[in-house]
Amino acid sequence: MIRSSLRVILAVFYLVAGILHLMSPGGFLAITPHWVPFPEIVVAFTGVAEIAGAVGLMIPQTRKWAAIGLALYALCVWPANFNHALNGIAFDGNALSWWYHGPRLAFQPVLIWLAFWVGHVTNWPFGKSR
Repeated sequence: MIRSSLRVILAVFYLVAGILHLMSPGGFLAITPHWVPFPEIVVAFTGVAEIAGAVGLMIPQTRKWAAIGLALYALCVWPANFNHALNGIAFDGNALSWWYHGPRLAFQPVLIWLAFWVGHVTNWPFGKSR
C-alpha cells in the first residue's frame, strides 16, 4: 500500500516536472551547467524522459525499467542542482537560500533510491529482491 502510494506520488512528481521542462524551460536552462552541450535540446529531452518515466512507473510491464531510467535521470541531473546552489542562480530575480538547496541536494540520493524501491528493482532494505 505504501509502495503503491509512493509510486503514484513519484509518477505525478515526474509528470509535472516533465511538463514544466517542456512548457517553461527557462529556469531549467538557467541551472544547466555550462559544460552541457545543446542545453535547449537536453532540457527538452529531460522533460520527455520524465514524462516517459512517470508513465512507465504506472505500467507493471515497464515499471522496473522506468524506475531504473528515473534513478539514472536523477543522478544525471544532480549536477544542475549543485550548479544552482553553488552559483546562487536566481529565478525571476529571487535567489533561493541554503534552506532550499541543502535539503534539495541531500534528498537526491533518496529520490534515486525511491525510484528503485517503488519500481520493485529491489526491496532493499526490506528484504530479498523480487
